[in-house]
Amino acid sequence: MQLKMEKKQIYEHIHILDEREKEVIVGRFGLDMEKERTQREIAKDLGISRSYVSRIEKRALMKLFHEFYRQRNDKEKG
Repeated sequence: MQLKMEKKQIYEHIHILDEREKEVIVGRFGLDMEKERTQREIAKDLGISRSYVSRIEKRALMKLFHEFYRQRNDKEKG
């Protein structure tokens, strides 16, 4: 699935994520004003497997994607 969201849009909707999802997304996209990090780097910092980071990232991006398009559709209707 192609996600067409910019960092700004991700940052605007990040409040809908739980803490672990936020940690992964912030690290992956460099939202903390640092460089983007790999799943392996994040996994090492959090003490979890890289594949688990991948699953968390995918779940978080789906949440963000749905929230972004839900709000976009609400604006078009309203």
